[in-house]
Amino acid sequence: MIVMSSEKGNMDIAKDAIWENRKIKLRSFTKNKMAMFGLVLTVIMVLAAILAPLLTPYDPIAMETTNRFQAPSMAHLFGTDEFGRDILTRTVYGIRISLIIGAATAAITFVAGMILGLLAAYFTFLDNLIMRICEGMMSIPSILMGIALMSVLGTESKNVVIALSIVYTPVVARVARAAALTVKEMTYVEAIKSQGAGWMRILFKHIAPNTLSSVIVQATYIFATAIILEAALSFLGAGIPAPTPSMGNILNEAKQYIFNSWWLTLFPSIVMILLVMGINILGDGIRDVMDPTAN
Repeated sequence: MIVMSSEKGNMDIAKDAIWENRKIKLRSFTKNKMAMFGLVLTVIMVLAAILAPLLTPYDPIAMETTNRFQAPSMAHLFGTDEFGRDILTRTVYGIRISLIIGAATAAITFVAGMILGLLAAYFTFLDNLIMRICEGMMSIPSILMGIALMSVLGTESKNVVIALSIVYTPVVARVARAAALTVKEMTYVEAIKSQGAGWMRILFKHIAPNTLSSVIVQATYIFATAIILEAALSFLGAGIPAPTPSMGNILNEAKQYIFNSWWLTLFPSIVMILLVMGINILGDGIRDVMDPTAN
């Protein structure tokens, strides 16, 4: 009974320590003004994407040729394009597409990269194979690999996510491997091995949780870079096909009118810059809290 009480007391102390550590990190995050600015900016963009049908009464695809090239006004805050479509409407719907693709890519690369990185760190015979493949893929510029993959997969939204996930998974795998190698050498892991624990238990119960901070930070940056690469692919005609209002399509259609109808490129560009900047600043804040030694 005394032993059981002692073990229960130790578990309670450990749980209290975990909660206290989380509170400290949360306080540290909320005191970081830049991190809070990034969070607010990102939340505003997410809300705009979710509430797009309520923010604007216009259809993002329907054409109204009588309203072609209208300058910004109370009726059309961002003006209209060559087909009479409201630019504000197309921009907020474009944000929605960008966020969905960015989040999906970050989630897939997080899971796939984490698994590959952990396996590479734990099994020496897999390390060379996985890392050489990852290094080979990382040596190819992201935009070129994205174009090549899209030419094979076809221009659909789901294929954009697949292509971007293939492009960025090696990056996460490398970060996960580096973090896992450090944890693998710790004394408690060796103790668990000596007790006869299986490799899956060691990897996913004891090593993986201690590599999460580095991988989460990397996934945040991939969220932002995936948005940029998707826009670049769509701008080049290799991403989401028109007339779907992705940010790349909006800018691609506007480029020929950049001097005569300045609003076609100005407002969508500003919104996209703010979106990516907000996510990047938020990622920096998360990094500062979860991995202070990275500064």
